[in-house]
Amino acid sequence: MINRCLFPVAGYGTRFLPATKSMPKEMLPIVNKPLVQYGVEEALDAGLDQIGFVTGRGKRAIADHFDVNYELEHQIKGTGKEKYLSCIRGVMDRGVFSFTRQSEMKGLGDAILTGQRLMGTEPFGVILSDDLCFGDGSGVMAQMVKLYEEFQCSIIAIQEIDGDDIEKFGVIAGDKVRDGVYKVTDMVEKPAKEDAPSNLAIIGRYILTPDIFDVLGWTPPGKNGEVQLTDALKVLSKTQGVIAYKFKGLRFDCGSIDGFVEATNYAYKNVYKPI
Repeated sequence: MINRCLFPVAGYGTRFLPATKSMPKEMLPIVNKPLVQYGVEEALDAGLDQIGFVTGRGKRAIADHFDVNYELEHQIKGTGKEKYLSCIRGVMDRGVFSFTRQSEMKGLGDAILTGQRLMGTEPFGVILSDDLCFGDGSGVMAQMVKLYEEFQCSIIAIQEIDGDDIEKFGVIAGDKVRDGVYKVTDMVEKPAKEDAPSNLAIIGRYILTPDIFDVLGWTPPGKNGEVQLTDALKVLSKTQGVIAYKFKGLRFDCGSIDGFVEATNYAYKNVYKPI
């Protein structure tokens, strides 16, 4: 059983400056909920109720969001406004939240390694809040948990990306197991378009076995001088196997202005339910 999920949330969010100068990018609202809450709800719906955050300086608002605000709740108690807190109260009741801090921004791989003390020695999920996903039927993480039960190895979510945008992603090569499922044979972090091994790009959903920590511990800095999770997963693909899964649903790149606006419009029309 997988019951832990890690959220690396230490990034600066420079593409949203000046809004993110004093506000975590993960707290930017999609309609009436912050990005990070969508991710936590996805994890909880998949049965992952032990939620860990790898934070950094200026990220205290994330911890505050998943905690009681006594002054606010006292002020609105017994009024019509109290109902607006019902959804976050439900999240807080369902999950257990823990936090640690990444002292220096050294890449996603380093952030995952920093979260080792929170995840322990069991397989765990990873959700990048920038990638807002709406699953088809069930959430993306729930789909991946089901796949892990079958293969018992690390699982990465992928989607087809065409054109120059492929250079923004880690990209896999793999042998097709069945529709939407691939056994990874190679992985490249942010390749030039002409060097990409396929158009199957890794997005911000993972299930990782605890062996990843040992590999990350000796993985040298790679692309952009950062410790790349892709490099460590490439090693695991040779030793234990890694499965890539073309998930069922929609993904929005909320790390970009265009993707954030698209996600907001979609959520308002298709997800948001007035209280």
